[in-house]
Amino acid sequence: MSTATLRATEGHQEMLADEMRLKLMRSFAANPRTSQREIARKFGISLGKTNYCLRALMHSGWIKARRFRSSRNKVAYRYLLTARGIEAKATLTVHFLRLKMREYETLRAEIEQLRRESRSCIRRLTASGESQR
Repeated sequence: MSTATLRATEGHQEMLADEMRLKLMRSFAANPRTSQREIARKFGISLGKTNYCLRALMHSGWIKARRFRSSRNKVAYRYLLTARGIEAKATLTVHFLRLKMREYETLRAEIEQLRRESRSCIRRLTASGESQR
């Protein structure tokens, strides 16, 4: 694998990792009592990957886990964003907003180009159909 390909792959993996971090932090900010099993189901990832990602967020100091008794008298966890986590979430949100806006603008331009091409094709078809009559 070339160095450029390797860098691009690493950049893509980093972006995916950042996206997963942001998804997890947004989810826990909305509902701190969400279980790892619910997160895994919600994002379509394995429970092991969910646990790995959560541990990484806790290791970075962005999330802390607090035990509590659930209504079924079982021990469960509440995942809370720390001050550093709130700051990281804000930074990632701005980053992804910029990224999505660029993607939106690119897609919008591509759609407009396809519209122009389709109108041109229709005009040519119409013109060639009239000339064959």
